[in-house]
Amino acid sequence: MDSNVVVRSSSPPSHEGIRKVLTAIKLFLVLVVFGGCVLLYVVMPTNTYKNIWQPRIRAKANSSTYFGSQGANLLVFTFPIMLIAVMGCVYLHLGKKLNDYKMETEGKTNRFAMWKQPMLVKGPLGIVSGIELTFFIMFIALLIWSISTYLTNGFDKITPQSAAKSHEKVWEAKLESASLRLGLVGNICLALLFFPVARGSSILPLFGLTSEASIKYHIWLGNIVMVLFTAHGICYIIYWAVTDQIFQMIKWEKTDISNIAGELSLLSGLAMWVTTIPRIRRKMFELFFYTHYLYIPFMVFFIFHVGVSYAGIMLPGFFLFVVDRYLRFLQSGRRARLVSARVLPGESLELNFAKSPGLKYNPTSVMFINVPSISKLQWHPFTVTSNSNLELEKISVVIKGEGSWTRKLYQVLSSPSTSDRIEAVVEGPYGPAATHFLRHDNLVLVSGGSGITPFISIIRELIFMSKAYQCKLPKVTLICAFKHSSDLTMLDLILPMSTTTPYDISNLQIQIEAYVTRETQLKDKSMNLRAIWFKPLATDEPVSAILGANHWLWLGLIIASSFLMFLILIGIITRYYIYPIDHNSNKIFSFPLRALFNMLAICISIAATASAAVLWNKRSNAKELKQVQHIEASSPRGSEVYNVERELESLPQQSLVQATNVHYGQRPDLKRILFECKGSSVGVLASGPKKMRHEVATFCSSGLAENMHFESISFSW
Repeated sequence: MDSNVVVRSSSPPSHEGIRKVLTAIKLFLVLVVFGGCVLLYVVMPTNTYKNIWQPRIRAKANSSTYFGSQGANLLVFTFPIMLIAVMGCVYLHLGKKLNDYKMETEGKTNRFAMWKQPMLVKGPLGIVSGIELTFFIMFIALLIWSISTYLTNGFDKITPQSAAKSHEKVWEAKLESASLRLGLVGNICLALLFFPVARGSSILPLFGLTSEASIKYHIWLGNIVMVLFTAHGICYIIYWAVTDQIFQMIKWEKTDISNIAGELSLLSGLAMWVTTIPRIRRKMFELFFYTHYLYIPFMVFFIFHVGVSYAGIMLPGFFLFVVDRYLRFLQSGRRARLVSARVLPGESLELNFAKSPGLKYNPTSVMFINVPSISKLQWHPFTVTSNSNLELEKISVVIKGEGSWTRKLYQVLSSPSTSDRIEAVVEGPYGPAATHFLRHDNLVLVSGGSGITPFISIIRELIFMSKAYQCKLPKVTLICAFKHSSDLTMLDLILPMSTTTPYDISNLQIQIEAYVTRETQLKDKSMNLRAIWFKPLATDEPVSAILGANHWLWLGLIIASSFLMFLILIGIITRYYIYPIDHNSNKIFSFPLRALFNMLAICISIAATASAAVLWNKRSNAKELKQVQHIEASSPRGSEVYNVERELESLPQQSLVQATNVHYGQRPDLKRILFECKGSSVGVLASGPKKMRHEVATFCSSGLAENMHFESISFSW
């Protein structure tokens, strides 16, 4: 693509200044702050840190009468990450102002192209790019370095004489030392565990990540955490058994490690871990879903186990996750205004919600939906198919009936006696901070079944771009495979439902190759799309950003103010209640009680600041919400019959129908299709079954076509 093509006019000088500020913020956060955190974790297992750095830090930070023994870890481990989160919010807010759809130069496109290509495809890690594999190897190296250094330093202190003083054999003393070190290394993984599951994270976008795409990192970290913590617990039980100290299993120390709390935390973690086995998760998803709420006792008893001082290492990730989780809780308290639906014969449907005009999101965003009449607890993620620029007052998702929950919803909406109103609650939408598919000359979108839904949002974005800006857009080839011909009606959802003028796609170069794999011809030529218009209550609210248009600024304010409030609360509690009793000796005041005070302070701080911010935004956005026009309830103008041979004269030269070829009784020859794609830069996006995504990834990583830039869109949530 021409590297000089820019969608909007040249940037004003103020935008150039903002770009410089953004560059400076990112360099500072990534290289200085984050780099410093990585260096700290590398040095932490060494004697240099333990004997020199740590005593000096503790001498200054832990002497405070306001923070006591947790002051050092708050300063070293918690504060830098909170700074990244707050400054990340500022970075993303400024970045929104520069969302001018600038086409990236060819050099910039290819700079890291090789590293973004899949390196591993068919393995336990799934599809892994070169960058991901590099960082994974570096992280494993960090864990190996940490455990080897911990063990070496710990074993050096164990001699026959030192073991005899404790009435132990040397191997028993080494077993106890190794058990402790396994727990210490597990804490490194736990410190990172909650970052990928914070859906509205301000840290992930700094590294070009989304929460949905980062779920696999959460899975990797969770497995490593449980392996290390399980080994930690089993080794201690063996040690207690061989040294006749099995009574230690029921010990709950007032001013030391609480073994019972550790065991309860481990049992909670094991229950979650077992349900993540792929076969159990697929066949009993509800069991997996509900069991994962055990993360609450897992974390509570973990903090009771290690004490609040050491818990400061994992505090930042968990603190930010709680902020995100509470904001989601506040958003889920609103009843969404569901205005219409389109019911398709292939057990698919489109839900259309009213939204605030100020709500903006990017293609491939995801929204979580709860329908209380089906299940009050179950939340299911669905790709947003609408475009916030093309459809100012509506946000849509497409749902395929593939599970018990989705089939029940389809049965409710396809019933002849459909209710005038369906109560629904939403969270989100969540999506990428920026889109990158516009940088390519050609876009090849490969989907299987419901995997077409992310591509609907991309095509609608291109439709908007073709109407709004004079620029060269990538040529689009959509390859979609369906099991049955009835699923072909999902192609009718590519264009938004319009009651006025049809959307013009004449400026968009698009070719659709649809494959029906289990049928040799169109079975039912009278497949209807049924449109349903609901009558929402006056109390139903349009979907809107929980923190308004300046979401990132408000999130940064919540993070900063809640953390500051937390510090003030624990400072007051420590100075005026704990210190007069303990005097920073850590030998008198109860560790569990102190941990409880800290957990309560976290909850109170986050609840107070987030609630105040949401309430303020709700009042300030009231006028905008009142201006949202109700989509008029009207009877459908008959059923729209889908026929792949039809031609609609109302559409311009190259209609969507004319651009569609349907192939029956065969699967797409992906290798041939991809090999024939020409262009200096071809973006290949795959969404759908794992086998199909692996096939596409294998070809793109084979080196047969160097111009391929692969991206996998999986439904990890």
